[in-house]
Amino acid sequence: MKLMQFIWVSAFIVLTHYLSFSQSVPVPAPVQAQPILITNATAHLGNGQVIENSYVAFEQGKITFVGNMAAGRGFPGHLIIDGTGKHLYPGFIAPDTELGLQEISAVRATADADEIGTLNPNIRSIIAYNTDSEVTPTVRSMGVLLAEVTPSGGRISGQSSIVHLDAWNWEDAAYATDFAIHLNWPNATRWNWQESRTEKNAEYANQLRELDDFFQQALAYGQSPATKAKNLKLEAMQGLFDGTKKLFIHTNAAPAMQEGVLFAERFQLKATIIGGYDAWLVTDFLREHNVPVVFTSTHQLPSREDEDIDQPFKTPTILHKAGIKWCFAHGGFWQQRNLPFQAGQAVGYGLPYEEAVRALTGSTADILGISKTVGTIEVGKDATLFISEGDALDMRSCKLTRAFIQGRDIDLNNKQEMLYRRYQAKYKSR
Repeated sequence: MKLMQFIWVSAFIVLTHYLSFSQSVPVPAPVQAQPILITNATAHLGNGQVIENSYVAFEQGKITFVGNMAAGRGFPGHLIIDGTGKHLYPGFIAPDTELGLQEISAVRATADADEIGTLNPNIRSIIAYNTDSEVTPTVRSMGVLLAEVTPSGGRISGQSSIVHLDAWNWEDAAYATDFAIHLNWPNATRWNWQESRTEKNAEYANQLRELDDFFQQALAYGQSPATKAKNLKLEAMQGLFDGTKKLFIHTNAAPAMQEGVLFAERFQLKATIIGGYDAWLVTDFLREHNVPVVFTSTHQLPSREDEDIDQPFKTPTILHKAGIKWCFAHGGFWQQRNLPFQAGQAVGYGLPYEEAVRALTGSTADILGISKTVGTIEVGKDATLFISEGDALDMRSCKLTRAFIQGRDIDLNNKQEMLYRRYQAKYKSR
């Protein structure tokens, strides 16, 4: 009884602390009221190109001009932002994240990333997305302006959506809703904690059979007469078969990637691999089957004793040279602030700089299916971009001075900045 009382009291204290700092979440920015021109910055377009001394204009949330001062045209009525010596980037996009679905991992009431049950394709992450999260502003201040909020747990976790990271509520935040279903591929092996060794997963065949049966049921359900009783789980699966939803398969092992892709093709589906630690071992297979990879494993140690110690750092370069469509991800939620520095790490191991930027922007948008409107700095696309005083892929010099989401000039303040100023003032005054 005393233990339960202690747990409840602890949870109350944590939640009270969380609520007491709610004022550190900035007010969402209003719509763009005046045309804006950013001048003389080094513009990294997100498509592999870069423009020195660039001119980038946008109005009513859309980019209207991309070039340089040599264009010789005027921009009457525009607010001029001088970007001399600074860098301009498309807003970074964080795929496969629980941002806004979790706030304090140890407090269950603030964790909405997973649901009970094994097969949950009908679960929608978007309705659980919390725009008042204190984590989001800290991520935004590192240039991450869009995110794919993804459910977790079970065999089929549910549906992910893409959100703006500056909004009053989930309806305002929604950019592309319920566009992908997430499948956690079974592992052929498992870790025996008692004996500290890897062993075969005795349930592997049954788990594959269960998946096959479920997909067969979903396919048959869609082909049956319209008078049938509704099944929410099977209804949610229909988007895979009519092409309105993507299938994202979470796995890291090379054999599992191959099995998952071939499984999807049996149902005439195109798979995207999430995780992809072993992607460097099966590049020929991935290229042959045109499988995109959302690579989440740059910042980690190798998974095998006989691998190079820096293998995770080298994998992005291997994928790039192999012609694989891929992008960076970091998983989790608060770790998204380090997403740009994964790309910076890969640059140090041979990945061309502009390709690293593309793997945070244009390639990510392409894999997520939103490249027609965002991901690169191009005329007609959303003015979702930011200015950094230095290299945004380098934690030493990444310092955002302005950021825009669909032309809205967002507030870059956050709880960490607030605490920094608070305690800096405190100790300066003594």
